[in-house]
Amino acid sequence: MVDKVPEIDIIIILSDVNAKLGKEPVYQEITGKYTLHEETNRNGELLCDFAAANNTLVMGTQFHHKQIYKGNWRSPDYNIINQTDHVLVNQNKEEAIEVVRTLRGPNIDSDHYLLKTTLQQKLQNIYKKKPIQFTERNKTNIQDFSKLKQYRIT
Repeated sequence: MVDKVPEIDIIIILSDVNAKLGKEPVYQEITGKYTLHEETNRNGELLCDFAAANNTLVMGTQFHHKQIYKGNWRSPDYNIINQTDHVLVNQNKEEAIEVVRTLRGPNIDSDHYLLKTTLQQKLQNIYKKKPIQFTERNKTNIQDFSKLKQYRIT
């Protein structure tokens, strides 16, 4: 699916892949350095491989936030918080993502918190056709009775 998208379009992939991304230097170019976890799990490795193969970046770990705004899954006993939901975007369109963070307030009746992603997309200008410019009419021709009569006949 990603290969079929034109390069000028922005690709945004929102995923719940249970991928924990760590702070290993190998993945920092794709994931950034502001992850919640120290080590990458197997799903995280697969996500990084996918991101590298498709020239995308994991944006949820690119922004410096407090720990409370990074975790987006909580265990039923409320003791463990994980960062497993991720937002991927093309490398050449990363400036379109302003911020990715967790919203802990809304109750969505799930063990996941909402992940808020703010986009800033500049739209292309639509060029309008120039209006047709009419030449001014010669008022003296209308005032001349013989020319006015000829105009009405034609």
